[in-house]
Amino acid sequence: MRKIINSLFALIVVSVGFTSCEDLSDRVIINSDVATTTELIIQESTPIVLLEANQDVIALNTNWAEPDFGFDAAPTYKILVDLATGDFSGAVTLDVGDNLEKTFTTLELNSIALGLGAEADTASDLSLKLQGFVGGQLLIDSSPKTVNVTPYSSILDLSTNWGVVGSAANDWGATPDLPFYTTSTAGVLVAYVTLIDGEIKFREDNLWTNNYGDTGVDGTLDAGGDNIAVTAGSYKILMNLNDLTYTIESFSIGIVGSAYNDWGNSPDFALTYDSYSDQFRGIVKLLDGEMKFRMNNDWGTNYGDTGVDNVLDLNGDNIVTTAGRYIVTVNLNDLSYSLEPIDHIWGLVGSAYNDWGNTPDAIFTRDWSQPNDDIWVLNNVTLLDGEYKFRSNEAWAVNYGDTGADGTLDDGGDNIVAVAGTYSFVLDFSDPANPTYTIN
Repeated sequence: MRKIINSLFALIVVSVGFTSCEDLSDRVIINSDVATTTELIIQESTPIVLLEANQDVIALNTNWAEPDFGFDAAPTYKILVDLATGDFSGAVTLDVGDNLEKTFTTLELNSIALGLGAEADTASDLSLKLQGFVGGQLLIDSSPKTVNVTPYSSILDLSTNWGVVGSAANDWGATPDLPFYTTSTAGVLVAYVTLIDGEIKFREDNLWTNNYGDTGVDGTLDAGGDNIAVTAGSYKILMNLNDLTYTIESFSIGIVGSAYNDWGNSPDFALTYDSYSDQFRGIVKLLDGEMKFRMNNDWGTNYGDTGVDNVLDLNGDNIVTTAGRYIVTVNLNDLSYSLEPIDHIWGLVGSAYNDWGNTPDAIFTRDWSQPNDDIWVLNNVTLLDGEYKFRSNEAWAVNYGDTGADGTLDDGGDNIVAVAGTYSFVLDFSDPANPTYTIN
């Protein structure tokens, strides 16, 4: 009988133990002052003016003393950053683990500030606070500390007034001329273009007042000269306004591999030039596998990554990929690259475009002129009379219509009516609770 009673007593004790695990305060005595005595310390005096040349330099150091919880604990921490005008509901949250400090590089702090809506080259107050967790429970929520930060714009302006016009480019001006951009050499401009069979010229301000052709086909620009004949393809055009010469060479950089096109069984995924960062970018769905970058869909010039250091090596090792959707960036100036995972690639689907998915959706791309990732654009898409919606990843799990035709995107909302024509679209998710779209 005594053994039975002892067993029952042990079972009761264990049951109570499991029940009390629901909350730390049920089984331990917590230091009631731990939240008020744990302070986030900002080591720098403000204001802080961020400079692009110092991207890798530590701009802000924060730390805090090890808290006294009143019991042996294994806490983890988070730093929250928001505009001083905010309430931390839309804060950037940074996991710090069990460290007692967090440093911010210039690039990291600049990206956070711009992402929160701070204006480049303008001083803004940011609020930072510390949160501490034990067993998943929030036990520390420190008072906010304010820092004054002036971020810089990472957006370049390489635009010029010059463009490529012609039957091979834009039907002699039926749409805007294909743009030239500045280079590191004054007076030398570059255009990355895809042309069809036809002819081209170069002109200023989308007007014929100042235009160049090539009389004699000798690589010399002649004012008002003959049209330049070209064949279909992707090209890099250099125009030298210092000595009035030009060159046209085949140019494309793309992704090849088992991760995309079975090592070339279909065309490579072509990256496009982003003049706002002087890099080549693309948004692509990759498979588990390997990939490389190569020029002109040919193995003559190809890049891998020997050493897995995000630096491209000529003829280097294959790059291993995990299935997913990515923003791919290649910088040919320093041969760096990145694969940034993303959740959504937005597209347009409907009877007005692809018979509700019988062919691929019209795919949006990021607006690279924006510092954050919530503005998407789709230019010059031709629609039929009909209806359409916007959806993620060419699937219906996440889709938006417009119930009420008020320009606000509604999750699973009504189809949007289209009248036949050519349109450009902007999807704006900067306010996640109230996304919008515009049509031009």
